[in-house]
Amino acid sequence: MNLVEISKEIENGNVSLGIELGSTRIKAVLITSDYKTIASGSFVWENQFKDQIWTYSLDTVWQGIQASYSQMAAEVHSKYHQSLTSIKSIGISAMMHGYLAFSKNNDLLVPFRTWRNNITEESAAKLTEAFSFNIPQRWTIAHLYQAILNGEEHVKDIDFVTTLAGYVHWKLSGEKVLGVGDASGVFPIDEKTGYYSKSMLKTFAELENVKQFDWDINQVLPDVKSAGEKAGELTAEGANLLDVTGKLQAGSVMAPPEGDAGTGMVGTNSVRKRTGNISVGTSAFSMVVLEKPLKSVHRDIDVVMTPDGAPVAMVHVNNCSSDINAWAQIFSDFAARLGINLAPDKLYEALFLEATKADHDLGHLINYSYQSGENITNIKAGRPLFVRKSDSNFNLPNFMQTQLYSAFAPLKIGMDILSNEEDIKTDVMIAQGGLFRTPVVAQQVLSDALNIPITVMANAGEGGPWGMAVLAMFASDSNGQSLSDYLDTNVFSNPESMTLSPEPEGVEAYDEFTKEYVAGLPVEAQAGEVI
Repeated sequence: MNLVEISKEIENGNVSLGIELGSTRIKAVLITSDYKTIASGSFVWENQFKDQIWTYSLDTVWQGIQASYSQMAAEVHSKYHQSLTSIKSIGISAMMHGYLAFSKNNDLLVPFRTWRNNITEESAAKLTEAFSFNIPQRWTIAHLYQAILNGEEHVKDIDFVTTLAGYVHWKLSGEKVLGVGDASGVFPIDEKTGYYSKSMLKTFAELENVKQFDWDINQVLPDVKSAGEKAGELTAEGANLLDVTGKLQAGSVMAPPEGDAGTGMVGTNSVRKRTGNISVGTSAFSMVVLEKPLKSVHRDIDVVMTPDGAPVAMVHVNNCSSDINAWAQIFSDFAARLGINLAPDKLYEALFLEATKADHDLGHLINYSYQSGENITNIKAGRPLFVRKSDSNFNLPNFMQTQLYSAFAPLKIGMDILSNEEDIKTDVMIAQGGLFRTPVVAQQVLSDALNIPITVMANAGEGGPWGMAVLAMFASDSNGQSLSDYLDTNVFSNPESMTLSPEPEGVEAYDEFTKEYVAGLPVEAQAGEVI
């Protein structure tokens, strides 16, 4: 599509917008009917650790959304000489899980509790036992029940709980709804109905310490919709929230809001059974679309849903790239002191290429990149730690390769459960995330870590918001197709990608590293005790 054609699509409002609120960046992506990105805008933010809670301010949510939209709209005007006044469809995605509770007056009752908090161990364990279904600490229902167990004053005033994507969607459309993928991180979903499990809702409502409240859990949770369904329209108030200039018109079709796991599946065309994907960033998670139910309940394996309601085995780890980013900033600061200003891509490329020169044993260096607690290894609170012995071969290549190895170590530990205990095999996994912007290096490490081929698509660094824009377009015009057929036929008919297979020496090196990594954990954590 040439500039004139793009300009005409903008003028006719034949464009779709995806906004994703990630853990470190809010991004808006505008696509045309051929699914190509024509403009984008972003806003950098960070969660805050306040009163022992990882949180984001809702004021910052809107500051970031408005800044991202404004930047994207400015790019539209600059490139195509059109003002953005009409958008065919809009979709909102954000970090899954967490807890946003509101009163009948729509007041936020307690600060937003994000997925990063490890404060619901008791409730997660009790609900898992009651449901015979794994309820991770991150899930909304675990946060709600922990608040009940804690005797928190706000619980009696609850009218509505939701996720971050659900909150933003509600403010833009007036609809209290979630996409089924995001909803599956709120409360267990019944695959047959595509809605919350009726039996588990009944079990929850009949818990003694839940019965005391006037509210009904069936009314407190958001409605659930599947990909391709319409989830309301952009209201006039919502349009003004998005576009502070007042140019954007109301009426855009709103897609069901999704979690970042769902947009990652869409962005990598991994929604069919026997497919899988891996998303890496501040956290990391792998998603394997299941052909049959898991044989056992595993506390480290979530069962969630694709955006169109197929069950997925999800391994979610709280920590991935944050520690790499922190060390990279040290190197950037040092270079700046020497008068050398390195662009981020150049900096990471230089450091990652050094990693390829590392010793087979990484000089016996170990790193634990726990910016926050880590459920997989039973670490309750953030404990970032780099360790070396007096005779370790401490040099830059070994240091950087250790950083990459440690970024994927908790994910490997979780994935080994699927491979070894559930006999789930995948022919290939599709990966996305900023670590793959430097070609080959992190991709090869991940392939060696999991001992499976890893494919990275050309859109590896931008999959989430783009995937949400695709879901928005699907909501406005699915042509009666299933989501998987729509993606195969319309979106990924000729994908640009690269696949790397595991290298035997790399697999051996990573296995040896994992043994040292686990051995270095506190004895209590190795025994399964949370510390």
